[in-house]
Amino acid sequence: MSNSSEMSQASLSDSASQTSAHKRPNVVFIISDDHRYEAIGSNGNPIVHTPVLDALAGEGASSCGTHIFGGLTGAVCAPSRACVNTGQSIFKSMIGSDVSVWEHSVVIRSDVRLMPQTLKEEGYRTHAIGKWHNDKASFARSFEGGDKLFFYGMSDHDRVPVQDFDPDGVYPKEERPFCLYMAYTAPHDPRTAPEPYAAMYDPEAIPLPVNFLTAHPFDNGEMDVRDERLAHIPRDEAEIRRHIADYYAMITHLDAQIGRVVEALKDQGVYEDTIIVYTADHGLSVGQHGLMGKQNMYDHSVRIPFIMRGPGVPTGKRVRSLSSNIDIFPTVAELCSVPVPAEVDGVSLMPLIRGAGAGRGVVCTVYRDVQRMAKDERWKLIRHYRSPVTNTGTDCIQLFDLDEDPWETNDVSNVPENEPHIRRLARELEDWMAESGDFMQGTPVLMK
Repeated sequence: MSNSSEMSQASLSDSASQTSAHKRPNVVFIISDDHRYEAIGSNGNPIVHTPVLDALAGEGASSCGTHIFGGLTGAVCAPSRACVNTGQSIFKSMIGSDVSVWEHSVVIRSDVRLMPQTLKEEGYRTHAIGKWHNDKASFARSFEGGDKLFFYGMSDHDRVPVQDFDPDGVYPKEERPFCLYMAYTAPHDPRTAPEPYAAMYDPEAIPLPVNFLTAHPFDNGEMDVRDERLAHIPRDEAEIRRHIADYYAMITHLDAQIGRVVEALKDQGVYEDTIIVYTADHGLSVGQHGLMGKQNMYDHSVRIPFIMRGPGVPTGKRVRSLSSNIDIFPTVAELCSVPVPAEVDGVSLMPLIRGAGAGRGVVCTVYRDVQRMAKDERWKLIRHYRSPVTNTGTDCIQLFDLDEDPWETNDVSNVPENEPHIRRLARELEDWMAESGDFMQGTPVLMK
């Protein structure tokens, strides 16, 4: 939603003369849709052009190991946003997240406190712009104002059915720091970046990813979801190059709009007093492993960017330890000196960012009743199940040595020497499923 940058001016101006007087920093929290970790220049991609995000990462800290908690329907974005905003397992924070309930669930439980709600309760003036994708009740208790609000999943980017904020009371005019929550619809399809961005990437010059396949080697339980029908099967190399070019164009256009937000902060004199956070709800395949969507456990779909800069954030720090998107809320809260609700499952990454602590030894992810993942610093186990509900999926495991095979092209689960890694990660995954309230807890990870 490129017009989000214009809307931010109004919410910034009221606080411009006030921010420097506050000990607590302002917050601009930006979340995009479908932006995978790898598709940022400073994250090692030499093709995509993201100068603004690169600069923010250079001025602050970026995480190399943040992963999504997961989702229970094809629309992974709604539960991922719930995880970011609640710091909790989707099994604890959302309604309708049971194996027998397959309708699209967006509702956050009424007794769960959200990140913007907590900041508001601690004195922040909270304002939202763009896509929410969770229920309106959770939005209402989190924000005092908003512009160009979008409560649904997707639309054409130039015809987003946005609506105005509907206040339910009178808000006090007092000197407070602000929290601006900005949620873009890019780079989600339809990938229709305007010029000059649309012509910036020549499909014929786009290299195919190392893990490109014409088709995924087996049924992962979600082979016929909407996203997988966005390109022909078997995948055509020229068509995939076109998709990647359009994806990069959307990202570069998004980057430019974030640049406008940065300039607005500087113009208002509040840039140095403001924490800027950038993340995404999940990644995307776009031809990798023969897939197009995010309904899988490969890194291109579950690994996301997480960048912060501003007061209290060290400069030029890259955090390589593993983390989950439920850790974002407590991290922001610590920077803002705001207490975290006791029920939050996530942990602050600030000790890691400051150079102390060991981080998560293992990070796990869930998708429906067909996929689970456990990953440590080197090894990654993906457990595939056959769903008794949809009769899709394959009962098997995959194991990847990420040191030797970062693109996850060589399944080494059948190598006898790797059995200890499989058993160790299987135990970690079973423990995580129990701790998270996973409806599949108790289901053996290892096959008989």
